[in-house]
Amino acid sequence: MTARRTSLTVVNGLLVFLTLLPPGAAESLAELQARFDRETNGVQKAKLMTKLGEAQLEETRRDGKAGDYNAVGMTLEKYRDNVRAAVGALKKQHPDAERQSNGYRQLEIHVRKGIREVDETILVSPEAYKPPLQIVRQDLVGMDDELLKMLFPRRPVEKHEAAPPSEKPGPAPPAEKRP
Repeated sequence: MTARRTSLTVVNGLLVFLTLLPPGAAESLAELQARFDRETNGVQKAKLMTKLGEAQLEETRRDGKAGDYNAVGMTLEKYRDNVRAAVGALKKQHPDAERQSNGYRQLEIHVRKGIREVDETILVSPEAYKPPLQIVRQDLVGMDDELLKMLFPRRPVEKHEAAPPSEKPGPAPPAEKRP
């Protein structure tokens, strides 16, 4: 009788553990990449990009701790290419991001996180690996700006003055000092 209770307890404990695992935790990076590559729906591709991107960023952290910056660079370049593919699929299927923002929002939030990760990687990487990482960062920033412009097309545009701020005319001098 106690052996039966023990095995039931173990089975119940295992079931609880499996239900508490985050969805997709059992999928490897290669499986996620394959699913991402097969996905044709832009919104699903963008949502899958968050899972795949998390796995890729985790891979870069592990490689960075191991000192393998070649692998870090390759993984981040693949991450950038995947983001580009997700943005392209969204734009193709749902060109009006303001009305159909599903997918765009998730992707923009994740790209922002990816930019922070690349920034942290640039800080700790050896000097020889920084230029390619900075290119990846610039590409991600450009895609993030594009996503924001598509999501919020009517936001106020920053007005750049022709003259630098130091050359702005100051307030008129007081009347008694005027010639």
